[in-house]
Parts: sequence; structure tokens; C-alpha cells
Amino acid sequence: MALTHEPTAPYHSAQDALRVLETVARRATGVTDAEIARQTGLGTQRLTSLLRMLRREGYVEQTTDGSYVTGAALSRLGAAAGHEQALHEKLQNTLDQLRDSVGAAIYISRYIDGEVHVTQCAESLAAPAVHEWVDFRSSAHASAVGKSLLGHLDLNGRRDHLARHRMARLTSRTITSEKVLLSRLAAHPPTVPVLDLQEYAVGTVCAAVPITAGSSVGCLALSLPVEHAYRLRQAADRLNKGAAPVLLSLAI
Repeated sequence: MALTHEPTAPYHSAQDALRVLETVARRATGVTDAEIARQTGLGTQRLTSLLRMLRREGYVEQTTDGSYVTGAALSRLGAAAGHEQALHEKLQNTLDQLRDSVGAAIYISRYIDGEVHVTQCAESLAAPAVHEWVDFRSSAHASAVGKSLLGHLDLNGRRDHLARHRMARLTSRTITSEKVLLSRLAAHPPTVPVLDLQEYAVGTVCAAVPITAGSSVGCLALSLPVEHAYRLRQAADRLNKGAAPVLLSLAI
């Protein structure tokens, strides 16, 4: 199943959105979209899309005269007190929206102290989470989450991880050759979702996209029952396009 390069990767969308937010935040009395365009250099179509996303996420608000001011979500995330709780709640709300939009369980994962951690998940009866039958920390070679996170380490970091976690055969599709895995990770375009086609668990397919902010390595992922594998490509593309608000929340 081939996925195409996404020209507007989440990282670039988040960076552009931050430029817009900085412009809005500098003008407490409000700023017009024309002035935002002038100061950021963004085209009309691109800016309109970003402002729509920022309004939906509560980062900006539009006043009665049409100008833009900072929104409540930005104020909560920007406050030192309660930042972690506000971030967790904002991310969960965004994940829940993505789950309903994509029609799949959604996960945020981070690479912390040399290990894979799934830090948040949005699931439902209609979009159940994958059964963690093997600890995600020891199955990075097989899962979309793990391969996405490993893909953002350097070669020594990847080798160090694989030296600490044996590449066990979890299904008949699992890659167990370190050479093959390292070669595929090196060749994988950074803005193309990473797939797991029943490599971690029989009956489940997954996709993951990076949401790396600064030195923090992370990814956003989805899982689907194998009978819905025909939806994986479309779901992965929607996940990629919907990752910018998650990355933006982590960057604020």
C-alpha cells in the first residue's frame, strides 16, 4: 500500500500557524487578515485555512469587526500555572475530534528516556484501541508507532534501541532483520505516514505520522481492524493533515 508525500507536512503547518499566532498576539486590540498576510507573507488560501483551524481549536477569535484576537485556548496553554493539565485536556479534545473524523482509534506516543510510551489515546466502541498484547516498549520494530519514533532517531540511537529490545517475530509479517529494518527506516520519506500491516498484531493495521517539536520526539497514530484495511490510506492521509493542531499544542 503506497502512500504519497504530503507537501504540507504537519511541521510546516504548525510553524506557519505559530507565525500567525505571534502576529495576532502582538496586537491586543485585534489584527485584520490582510495585516496578518502582510506580516507573515502567507497567501490568501493558505492563511484562510490556518485561521479556520486556529478558530476551531480556540487559539484565535474573530471580533464583530472581522479582526482577530487571541483565544481562550491560547491563554490556558500559555499560562505557567496548570500548563500540563491544560495541555492534556486540549490534546485529548483534539484526539477525540480526530477519532470521530477519521473513524479510528487515535494515539499520541513519545520517545522518552530511550523508550516508547503511548501517552494518550482516544477510542470508542466504534473505534476500539489495539490490544497491547506485547508491551509497546519492546515492539518498536513491529508497530507503526515504534517505527515512526525510531525513524526520528539517528543511526546510533536506532541501533542502541534495537540492542536493548530483541526483534521478536510477533506475526508472520514482522521484520526481524535489523539490517532490513534500518534500511527501510533510512529510506522512508519523513512526511509519508509509517504503516503497520499486521506486523504487530494479526487483525490490526496502523499508521503513524511524526509530531516532533524541538528535541522531543513524538508521533500521532491510528489503528483499524484489518477488515477496514481498505480505509487505511485515506485515514492515514487525514491523520497527516489533522496532525498540525496536535503539534501546535505541543509547541506553544
